[in-house]
Amino acid sequence: MSEGEVFHEKQRLELCAIHALNNVLQERVFTKETADDICKRLAPQCVMNPHRSVLGTGNYDVNVIMAALQSRGLAAVWWDKRKSIQNLCLDKIAGFILNVPSRVSLGFVSLPLRRRHWLAVRDVNGQFYNLDSKLKGPACIGGETELRSFLIEQLSQDVAEMLLVVQKEVDDDGTWLKPDDTRK
Repeated sequence: MSEGEVFHEKQRLELCAIHALNNVLQERVFTKETADDICKRLAPQCVMNPHRSVLGTGNYDVNVIMAALQSRGLAAVWWDKRKSIQNLCLDKIAGFILNVPSRVSLGFVSLPLRRRHWLAVRDVNGQFYNLDSKLKGPACIGGETELRSFLIEQLSQDVAEMLLVVQKEVDDDGTWLKPDDTRK
């Protein structure tokens, strides 16, 4: 599959969580409206919803991502950065959603601020792609070896975190982790 055939949503407002979800699913499933509905379900009594920006521009938290994936029969598994990436059973993982530091810019001017940004990585026909919505298009990472190197590099940033996107059954039985390791 060529990069032109890989689904890739580009960044708009602070909707990187929605873009990461759609990019990891390889189709437009979630919108700002569906994410806002999830926020309301997560905190129905709150006037100022803690799961999104008070400005209404997005900036959704991990709870929204997890609930969105659950609505599709998927689960988000927090990856323990202390474990080796080599312990991942890649054929059981549908994709990855990473939360990484990101520079803030106004137009062409980069500000000395850092924010958090959600991005997706997944396998499409045997090649792994970085589907970061801030990129002009999908970026081919390569095979399993290159993916593991990419993930190690991303997670080397102190504040970076990673969610494994797996089928609910895979989460339940823990088969996303190679048998020689334990889940604890």
